[in-house]
Amino acid sequence: MLVNTMNQSQMMILESFAGAQDEQEVNDLMDVLRSFYAQRLEKEMQRLWDNGTLDDHQLEQLRGEHLRTPYRI
Repeated sequence: MLVNTMNQSQMMILESFAGAQDEQEVNDLMDVLRSFYAQRLEKEMQRLWDNGTLDDHQLEQLRGEHLRTPYRI
């Protein structure tokens, strides 16, 4: 799928990174994005736990799962 336009969020992120003065600022921006997505993941995990979709047994099963995409060369 080829995308020819960007949405407002994508443009804001690009502008933020374009305005970074040095590598440290880029790293700081990346930390903010990582934190944002980690918080979203944590909220979703808590929601799944609270409604019973996720429990200790299912977490234990996931521990041994190999979920990476197999790539064939």
